[in-house]
Amino acid sequence: MAALTAGLADGCAESRAAASVPETATFDFNQRWLFGSYTEGSAAAAFDDRRLAEVTLPHTVTPLSWGGWDPARWEGVWIYRKHFRPPWRNGYRVFADFDGVMVNATVLLNGVALGTHQGGYLPWSTELTRGLARDDSARDDSARDDNVLAVVVDARWLPVPPAGAPAGARAVDYLQPGGIYRDVTLRAVPEVFLSDVFARPDRVLDSGRSVRVQATIDAAAVPEGPALLTAQVRDGARTLASAQTPVTITSRGITVASLTVTGVGEVALWSPDTPKLYTVRVTLAPPGRPPHTVEVRTGFREAVFRPGGFYLNGERLQIFGLNRHQLFPYTGMAAAARLQRRDAQILRRELNCNMVRCSHYPQSPHFLDACDELGLMVWQEPPGWHFVGDAAWRGIFLQNVADMVIRDRSRPSVIAWGTRPDETANYPALFAQARQIAYDLDGSRPTTGAMDIYSTAGWAEDVFGYDDYHSRDGQAELRPPLPGVPYLVSEAVGAIDGPPTYHWNDSAAVLAEQARLHAQVHDIARSDPGYAGLLGWAGFDYASLNGGDRIWDALKTPGVLDTFRAAKPGAAFYRSQQDPRLGPVIAPAFFWDHGPGAPPDGPGADAMIATNCDRLRIYVGGRHVVTATPDTRRFGHLAFPPVFVNLAERGPRPPAVARPDLRIDGYLGRRLVASVRLSSDPARDRLALTADDSSIEADGSDATRLTFRAVDAYGNQRRRAAGVVRLTLAGPGTLIGENPFEFDRYGGVGGALVRSEPGLTGMVRVTASHPGLGRAEARVRVTRPAPGRQFR
Repeated sequence: MAALTAGLADGCAESRAAASVPETATFDFNQRWLFGSYTEGSAAAAFDDRRLAEVTLPHTVTPLSWGGWDPARWEGVWIYRKHFRPPWRNGYRVFADFDGVMVNATVLLNGVALGTHQGGYLPWSTELTRGLARDDSARDDSARDDNVLAVVVDARWLPVPPAGAPAGARAVDYLQPGGIYRDVTLRAVPEVFLSDVFARPDRVLDSGRSVRVQATIDAAAVPEGPALLTAQVRDGARTLASAQTPVTITSRGITVASLTVTGVGEVALWSPDTPKLYTVRVTLAPPGRPPHTVEVRTGFREAVFRPGGFYLNGERLQIFGLNRHQLFPYTGMAAAARLQRRDAQILRRELNCNMVRCSHYPQSPHFLDACDELGLMVWQEPPGWHFVGDAAWRGIFLQNVADMVIRDRSRPSVIAWGTRPDETANYPALFAQARQIAYDLDGSRPTTGAMDIYSTAGWAEDVFGYDDYHSRDGQAELRPPLPGVPYLVSEAVGAIDGPPTYHWNDSAAVLAEQARLHAQVHDIARSDPGYAGLLGWAGFDYASLNGGDRIWDALKTPGVLDTFRAAKPGAAFYRSQQDPRLGPVIAPAFFWDHGPGAPPDGPGADAMIATNCDRLRIYVGGRHVVTATPDTRRFGHLAFPPVFVNLAERGPRPPAVARPDLRIDGYLGRRLVASVRLSSDPARDRLALTADDSSIEADGSDATRLTFRAVDAYGNQRRRAAGVVRLTLAGPGTLIGENPFEFDRYGGVGGALVRSEPGLTGMVRVTASHPGLGRAEARVRVTRPAPGRQFR
């Protein structure tokens, strides 16, 4: 506790400046929670909680590994408790804001129940104002804590979307570990404040562009006269335009006011290539009362689906993307902001996706923040999968739709609202209500929903999303677009057709087939303008018990990246679909591996190399064996078709140590722009260890991912390494992972997390060792939290 106080001194000093509280004070409320199994009386203020474990949020109620998850370990009732002192004086309202609690929660302050919330994927708040115990004579943090906030978390299988089906956790395609798995903040606001601001750019493609602003005002008292509502559209420190209007607040509770900011002038349009963001600053100034300001980010863009495709800012854009689950090894859904943002970076920068579907629930606001910043378009949808429950379940579903739209409607990245649960039968009345909620609360985006019914009968959304899993003789196929409607392939490859699994212990041929199938479906989707595009299944492997022989160690493995975010051969295709001016790509979808378990004829007669080069020259042992160009005959609709070469081996196979290296040279025109080398000699293999980030913050929540793998002499991944990897950590951090890690069980790749400890800074050194591959080290510096962050 002393280390925490010392390390967060700056934030606490700001907290103690109670006499000069700004119009809004927001505190990071993730530290110093006490956690355990719920028992009778454990939510009471006087409960002796000294035996509970101290935890930092985000948090999962049970330890997890990378696989083998068992829902019985989290399906219970749990207690979280936090002792705190209000760091402000009277005259402000105080809220605890929860970004996500899985599944249901009951909040008590000093033993008094304040409210409940059902569902795990959307934010909610509880006002603490009236129940707070205050001690204005205590001027510093050495005084005793005055208040106890208790959260009873019910993580059982409850009739709450997406859950409720009789079969339990295995009835849904993804597992949902319980806990307070997203951030919690403590917020102090004036008695009359802005509870929500919706900024909607309008007429963005002409000179009359404007921003419509809708402000929701929450008043605990009635001001003595009209309040002044002001809105500014800002580009950094520069104000582009502003507007103001008086607002008469006649009663306590909610008042909604609107105004339009005109004369915005020239702006940069938001797109995947130019994700320009602007700030809309809205201030409410009631007479005789403190003002309140809220800022939201938005972007100017027009996104339109038509039967002839998708149009962004007036130009047709082919949607190219993947689906994503927010599940992580060891932490479940309780991943730090840095890890959530990193997934968006992988999808946009490494896999060249211009869109992601948030399957099958609203995902972390940190992930969506990164989507806004990176230009990654989003299909956002409410929790659900196949099942629709009773009237109470449907009521929660409709509330989820409303909360989803309200949370994300200012984001330029969100271009479609899902208003029906994934792959359900038609429920016309229910889905009509959901659509109307989206129209009423937003009105600027189309509605959609992933269908496994290839028919518009009983369908009434704006964009027909179809989960298309068809193949014949090992070749992927897609059904033609349905006529007269905007048509988007919302899933393809990996979930139903093709090989059941794609994990590292599967054959090289299976892993290569994943890359080829993804290339095939995207090629087909570009062959007909009736397809708005295609979202493959999926970006990352995820925990599941649903799927028979498609389940491996409680994981589904259709991801083009594994659960540790290590790229499989399936990712090679996505990596290659970028302009070579941004960087040439040569990514073999095979392994130059001639040891046990390798294909008897090597990579084979039709070995795939994903590339954006014009021409490849292939050398074996320094001898030129073939020159190949992109296969425009089979993949002529892709921006950058893959190359296929005959690398079949014939005759007796010499020992692997005697096998020659493979070299692939890539050319643009006559210019050599890239070269890739692969070794088959296992004697030169080594252990590699990398950290995603060179530094993290000492808040106790921040974390970065470590990846370790067997690699050849040139750094290419070597599959099927046996033995165990042992990790050691020195420095101010915590190692989260399976240690020792069994390489052969997972397939020659592994991972862990380094998480900071509250208030402790310095260098963390992690060493990985393997009996045959040697040692490797990674370093992560732990720094003080960013200036301005306040902790409580």
